Amino acid sequence: MPKYFPRYFPKYLPKYLPMYLPRYFLAALIVFSGLSGPARAQDAAAPFDGDLQRLAEILGTLHYLRGICGSNEGGKWRNEMQALIDAETPSGDRRARMIAGFNRGYNGFQQTYRTCTPAASVAIRRYIEEGSKISRDLTARYAN
Repeated sequence: MPKYFPRYFPKYLPKYLPMYLPRYFLAALIVFSGLSGPARAQDAAAPFDGDLQRLAEILGTLHYLRGICGSNEGGKWRNEMQALIDAETPSGDRRARMIAGFNRGYNGFQQTYRTCTPAASVAIRRYIEEGSKISRDLTARYAN
């Protein structure tokens, strides 16, 4: 800090600060309130979003593993994911999280398995069981 600053700062601060402080405070308040964006009720997390994201990840995993294990199901698991998105009709961030979960499941196993192995077959069976359990639990808990 320059030597002259402390000498002049206290002298002029009390005179001009009250005049400019409300303007700067109001301007900062407007800018920072606009950065947060409008709150949307539809983008709020549902209590079952964690389960839906896990189910989406399982569907992505099955889409990849069943494809390399020669099940000839085509896009069955991807279509199941699309049906889940269509039924839930998430928007914005929720939709992005569900799609990211599907892609995470697909890409994670794509990096691990290049061909069908006994371990891949076991993983398929376990993921089908886990996905079925999540589906049953969600239906029992939240169905109308």
